[in-house]
Amino acid sequence: MPKMKSHRGAAKRFKLTSGGLWKRSKANKSHKLAKKSSIRKRRLRQPGIVSLSEQKKLKRLLPYL
Repeated sequence: MPKMKSHRGAAKRFKLTSGGLWKRSKANKSHKLAKKSSIRKRRLRQPGIVSLSEQKKLKRLLPYL
């Protein structure tokens, strides 16, 4: 049986933490930043954690990570 391929788009967007959770970047951070408050922009810099229901889908997309 051949090896499974990792989904390259998902591999670039998600990283696995040492505790086994998936880290992701937050949305709404790339343009129209003048109208967003500095507090909101600072919160968007922090990494987000993928929910447990979505982590099962990521396990299929990234089998070897």
